[in-house]
Amino acid sequence: MTPGCVLLCAVAALGAAPLYAATPSSEVPQQGRAEHELTREQASALVQTRYGARVVRTDFIDQDGRHLYVFRLLSAAGKVWIVRVDARTGTEVP
Repeated sequence: MTPGCVLLCAVAALGAAPLYAATPSSEVPQQGRAEHELTREQASALVQTRYGARVVRTDFIDQDGRHLYVFRLLSAAGKVWIVRVDARTGTEVP
């Protein structure tokens, strides 16, 4: 369990407002990311604005040569869901 997840679980258990607990940028492998791709911070800001929710976890994956950010989002109402975004285009991937 990551520190961000522990923090999120602790906040949820207390009934307090959720905090931004995204994965630190040091955990996203920058050497694996191409120059023309979105940074974790850029992609995170994009999905937070697009969905009106907080990013609580970020993973960077390589899926058959296609780089994706996988975001776990938390809405103000407490809904949690996963969104996968192409790191190059910023479009959602099913």
